[in-house]
Amino acid sequence: MAEFKERHLYSELKEHLSKKYITIITGLRRTGKTTLVRKLIDDFSSKNSIYLDLERIDNRELFFEKNYDNIITALSSRGLNFGKKVLIAIDEVQLLPGIVSAIKYLYDNYTIKFIVTGSSYYYIKNLFSESLAGRKKVFELNTLSFREYLNFKNVEFKAAEIGERKFISAEYERLKKHYDDFVRYGSFPEVVLSKSIVDKKDIVNDILSSYLNIDIKNISEIRDQKNLHVLLKMLAARAGTKLDYSKMASLTGISRPSVYNYIDLLENTFIITRVPVLAKNPDREIVKAPKIFFNDNGLLNTLSEVSSGVQFENAVYNQLKFYGKLHYYSLKTGKEIDFILNEKTAIEVKETATANDQNQLKHLCENLGIKKSFVVSRFPSPKFKDFVWGGDLG
Repeated sequence: MAEFKERHLYSELKEHLSKKYITIITGLRRTGKTTLVRKLIDDFSSKNSIYLDLERIDNRELFFEKNYDNIITALSSRGLNFGKKVLIAIDEVQLLPGIVSAIKYLYDNYTIKFIVTGSSYYYIKNLFSESLAGRKKVFELNTLSFREYLNFKNVEFKAAEIGERKFISAEYERLKKHYDDFVRYGSFPEVVLSKSIVDKKDIVNDILSSYLNIDIKNISEIRDQKNLHVLLKMLAARAGTKLDYSKMASLTGISRPSVYNYIDLLENTFIITRVPVLAKNPDREIVKAPKIFFNDNGLLNTLSEVSSGVQFENAVYNQLKFYGKLHYYSLKTGKEIDFILNEKTAIEVKETATANDQNQLKHLCENLGIKKSFVVSRFPSPKFKDFVWGGDLG
């Protein structure tokens, strides 16, 4: 096994390994789910384990058995001892929808720890929710945070409390090239480990193509991926802005109900996220339209040539999401706060921050009763120093 690079999620997954509940790891394809599963198998208390990739037809056929006890017989012939605790890891579970009833039966009747992966929360939510109620815990694996990115690059970085580390010129110079790559090419593990810009772009294009041509066909009834691709490009061009379903329908020629359903699918397959408004005073605030963000900057930049400011704000979203629930704040006057984290911390995003940006942020925070706030900037300012550099968000 290649050198394992630890992820944020790893400690939680390792702790859950000792629990009877089914461990479900979901997230966008090629975020490292299989690598994590193989590491968890290595960490299991015994070698009484097996890894089953459902992309292999022989592994899928194993679960076609109508008598589920025959699955135990077949797995015993592969070396498992069901007289002791067994670990069964099943990869790409969305390829075999009928497997859920088999897993439920085996879970209820044998001492088996299951680890299951899937590339769609849409699938997990709809097929696993009722039949495995009370028997599972779902973990979502994202693309790499910037802290994880640096770990994959073997670059030292000590995280600080979010928003607490002020700008340090020497650290900016040391890490800015890495952060620029993070903002431009995103943070799929393969992309981060690739040294060639051409290869980085090719990998992201391949991930996008596989998503449209394989994943979508496996989990939805959409047969014409062209409309979905057109909508994706439109959404990318409007990243960081309020989502207008009617306008999207008008621009794409897709019906409004279909636009809503497509966007719901895109969110439940981890391509995008809708960030809602924080409404403290509905009479004065805009209370409906969410903002749209892409869950990887490489995907965003592949789909549309957006401005560097949009790239930066989307990257900041991808860093902040690891710390909790995100909202934005907006008044009808047009004044906004870009992000509010866990309803307690306000964050304004500016490529080059100024004292005026900070003052305006503090004024808006008074309306909300939020005491903690900071401005995050991509580039240093010649006069203003009281900001947080984007790379220091981790």
